[in-house]
Amino acid sequence: MKLASLKSGRDGKLVVVSDDLTRMADASEIAPTLQSALDDWATVSTQLEALQSKLNSGEVAGEAFDQAMCHSPLPRAYHWADGSAYVNHVELVRKARNAEMPDSFWTDPLMYQGGSDTFLAPRAPVVMPQSEGFGIDFEAEIAVITDDVPMGVSPEGALKHIKLVMLVNDVSLRGLIPNELGKGFGFYQSKPSSAFSPVCVTPEQLGDAWQQGKLHLPLVSHLNGGKFGEPNAGVDMTFHFGQLIAHAAKTRPLGAGTIIGSGTVSNKLDGGPGKPVKEGGVGYSCIAEIRMIETIQDGKPTTPFMQFGDSIAIEMLDDKGQSIFGRIEQVVEQQ
Repeated sequence: MKLASLKSGRDGKLVVVSDDLTRMADASEIAPTLQSALDDWATVSTQLEALQSKLNSGEVAGEAFDQAMCHSPLPRAYHWADGSAYVNHVELVRKARNAEMPDSFWTDPLMYQGGSDTFLAPRAPVVMPQSEGFGIDFEAEIAVITDDVPMGVSPEGALKHIKLVMLVNDVSLRGLIPNELGKGFGFYQSKPSSAFSPVCVTPEQLGDAWQQGKLHLPLVSHLNGGKFGEPNAGVDMTFHFGQLIAHAAKTRPLGAGTIIGSGTVSNKLDGGPGKPVKEGGVGYSCIAEIRMIETIQDGKPTTPFMQFGDSIAIEMLDDKGQSIFGRIEQVVEQQ
């Protein structure tokens, strides 16, 4: 099943979307918003699935689906926690700021709780007061949405609470991160509003690509129109989503509508850092990684962070080349 939230009020209007992303049907009589559906998922999901089945078969005509009319599936959420499941990414970024890599990072997930009150629409600009010194970066990731998760859930039990999957651009301000972390109290200003894909889908919709809490397909990013990365989200993922959810729920329950991010998707190459797409590698899901590799190879980074007017697009295709979640397309603009 595929769902989206059209721009309407603060929390959007729920629609079901056809498998090929060409048609949609109003689902607001079943549940006015995605959050309300998640609050009663056991009952509502079967009704939504029935409506989508009729849309796919043509029994319900629906209307044309326009991704530009979508907000993020949850325009705001009670809880947004982003992990760092791809430890290769963590290792590279920490090297960039001369920080040691503790051995525990390979066994105990990193996670921060981000702002969830002002998510961006998938086609909305990333607006910043300045670009110089901020180090504006994109981070292409996978995210899941849960129903109610009990405190102390096991990683295996946590997988059953994943109800929807989507993509995310977790905007990061690299120039602000070191000073914030140096205070010993975590991210805040360096993690502005994130944007999610136009469509979220059930794990069952992903078929064999979804296995044991990992999504085994390339996540494709285009920076200023050129392919920047296509790493496989199921490769080099140290912690699967069940482990990330269990980590978040160790000392507290998670409410329905909680979003858990994977962290930047990152692949190694022959046991070491990856290569750019133009050099035969799978590239990167953020600018910070290529800058670190440039520093290792050349002594300094040459790829700039994003400036006003730069664009980023993030998408995932199935084995037939069909977009699964729709496309995040954002431009960096000055406030």
